[in-house]
Amino acid sequence: MYNEIEKFNVVLKATSDTIWDWDTKTNKFVWNKGIEDFFGYKKDEIREDLQWWFEKIHPEDSIRMSVKLYSFIEEKEGKWQDEYRFQHADGHYCYINDRGMLIKDKNDNVVRMIGAMQDISKVKLEEERLKLLETVINQSSDAIIISENNVAKTGSTPKIIYCNPAFTKMSGYCKDDILGKSIASFLSYESVRNNMENIIYALRKKQNIVFEGVNKNKNGENYWISCSSTPIFDNNKTNTHWISIQRNITSEKIRETERENLIIELTKNNKDLKQFSYIISHNLRAPLSNLTGLLALLEDYEIKETELKEIVEGFSKSTLLLNQTIEDLIKVIVIKDNPSTLKEKVNLKLFFDSIINQIPYLMETKNPIITTSFEQETLYINKPYLESIVLNLMTNALKYSKENIKPEINVSTKLKNNKIEITFSDNGLGIDLEKNKDKIFGLYQRFHDYPDSKGLGLYLIKTQVESMGGTISIDSQINIGTTFKITLNNE
Repeated sequence: MYNEIEKFNVVLKATSDTIWDWDTKTNKFVWNKGIEDFFGYKKDEIREDLQWWFEKIHPEDSIRMSVKLYSFIEEKEGKWQDEYRFQHADGHYCYINDRGMLIKDKNDNVVRMIGAMQDISKVKLEEERLKLLETVINQSSDAIIISENNVAKTGSTPKIIYCNPAFTKMSGYCKDDILGKSIASFLSYESVRNNMENIIYALRKKQNIVFEGVNKNKNGENYWISCSSTPIFDNNKTNTHWISIQRNITSEKIRETERENLIIELTKNNKDLKQFSYIISHNLRAPLSNLTGLLALLEDYEIKETELKEIVEGFSKSTLLLNQTIEDLIKVIVIKDNPSTLKEKVNLKLFFDSIINQIPYLMETKNPIITTSFEQETLYINKPYLESIVLNLMTNALKYSKENIKPEINVSTKLKNNKIEITFSDNGLGIDLEKNKDKIFGLYQRFHDYPDSKGLGLYLIKTQVESMGGTISIDSQINIGTTFKITLNNE
């Protein structure tokens, strides 16, 4: 047997097999040098008995393998072959393809068995990887198509050699209808015509191509796809195949069309509303001016009849309110039509002094405590808009202050990442945000019963802030006060 093993070691030099020799009478089990070279065992770690071999076989494979082996020995014919896991010296298991043959004496009794073990771990891992890849492809919701590159041979587009279930489901065709056909066969004529130039260029240049098109299913119905095709190269850098991934984007296209139609409709409605606003605001100004002039003339006449005097006074008041409403609408239209506003340098201290001087009556009657804290004293901002914003906030804070409590107003500025944050707070009546959160900055919204309130101030403030690219937020509690935070670019 020693001489036989020496021969096996010579064979080892020409193969990658580990050869073993099992004496079935004595159960002596001898290995050639492959057990050391391929499985890392040292000589003193290897026992020359059958049990050592079985100890190294994975427990999950041991019983199955031994049953098959002994059945083969009992039958005494044919060749034995099996796959199992064999433990490496470092503890991990290798996948083994083991083949064996029997040696019998002149009485046809089995005396020896010689086998050759080959490590097929790489092959097994590759098989598992391919199985996993196949599972992923088969379960993918995107259609995956593989086609061979026969452009050079036939001059036609690549022919399909594989498609996953997602494509058969998407197209309605079975595999027999698909295999051997060109991908272009499933595209509508318009899609082929629109993308043909890019497709031909990609095929010639062997480059990836991405396009959207319309496919036709087996029932003749159109559906939109997003398609990405990538060339596959072999070791010689020859383009052998193409892999295409298609995704059904019909629902997205429908939503896109609906969105575009909605934008068109909203744009038209916006133009109509703007035109209507111009008509209302501009065409009414002349009649209102006439009415105002007539009412001014009536002031020079003494009206003795009490009832007529009341009618004229009521008419005069209504005309004045209507005129103010028209002026407010014109302000909003001007802001909406001119979103880009010129900026200028504003000194906040001098600016607030000028604001206070514009409301002497409220300042005298309310006598508020006003504190300012300007971390950033100079702003680059649209001055008329800022003046309107602060004037509205200041008058609101004074008009809606609590009775018998001196109004307190605090104004501060902070600079954050080249943005200016203006905080304006008061201790007034406050607003119920839970009830009115969605109405705060609405047009003609009133939150307190005040005789001169028109409900336009906060809407105008928000419009002016946003026209300057800024944002505004509010925090308010009833009978505690209100805080506005305005954030603007300061570039």
